Amino acid sequence: MDSPTVLRRRLGAELGKLRMSRGASAKDVAAALGWSASKLSRIESGSVPLQDRDAAKLLGHYGVDDPTEVKQFISLTRQSRQQGWWHAYGDALPDWFRAYIGLEADATKIVTFQCELVPGLLQTESYARQVIRAMNPTESADDIERRVALRMERQQVLDRREPPQLWAIIGEAVIRRQVGDPSTMRAQLDHLADIAETRANITIQVLPFSAGAHAAMGASFSVLSFSDAHGSVAYSEVTTSSIYTERKSEVVRHEETFLRLMASSVQPERSVSWLRKVAEEYR
Repeated sequence: MDSPTVLRRRLGAELGKLRMSRGASAKDVAAALGWSASKLSRIESGSVPLQDRDAAKLLGHYGVDDPTEVKQFISLTRQSRQQGWWHAYGDALPDWFRAYIGLEADATKIVTFQCELVPGLLQTESYARQVIRAMNPTESADDIERRVALRMERQQVLDRREPPQLWAIIGEAVIRRQVGDPSTMRAQLDHLADIAETRANITIQVLPFSAGAHAAMGASFSVLSFSDAHGSVAYSEVTTSSIYTERKSEVVRHEETFLRLMASSVQPERSVSWLRKVAEEYR
């Protein structure tokens, strides 16, 4: 089943198509319904839950009156308001990260560049615990463990029947900076090498220091793509917030940056050998 986040995006996209097929502008539709233009924009982007009454108003305004169609749409609207599995983690999951978890759960392709740490989907439990503890120094041990459990459960997306294609580029600093004790780093690097070698859907490259200045200096980001035709999402985050964009020009810019990073990085096969070599240095 699609995640609630993805269902909201799809419903919003369908409503946007209906509006455009009627030749109506967002401003005119919003005014006719007594809404602000920003409300309609948030609905069509899927950034807010769609309420039954609002869905019914929009369908009626666009002339969709077939009882079966309306019933099906309202049913999907209700599904889109259900809570995903990640809501069980409560405060362990910041509000600004909830949307990303929903998108990640339904993505068919994820490309990510990380300049400081191993991507969350590829972290070992021990490495994740050290990173989470360092980034949340005032939290209790129980809260840290809840965050670790959430990160480990996220990784189940890679074990499903049709897992997403994941292409990760990590900066050399990621493998050189010791996180935890030597055994933690050794296990983490061996894990990266193992999954890159054994899983056809996972590719890992290392961007070496020798590449010099590159296309994403100091900026980690991800681009998530989906099986439907509703476009991709580019995502980046800082300590207490995140940025999402579905604007095609901005997504394309992120994708082009990733391609340039691929060209500057060590090729996948050599990256695996390098990971194993550095892992031995931690023995």
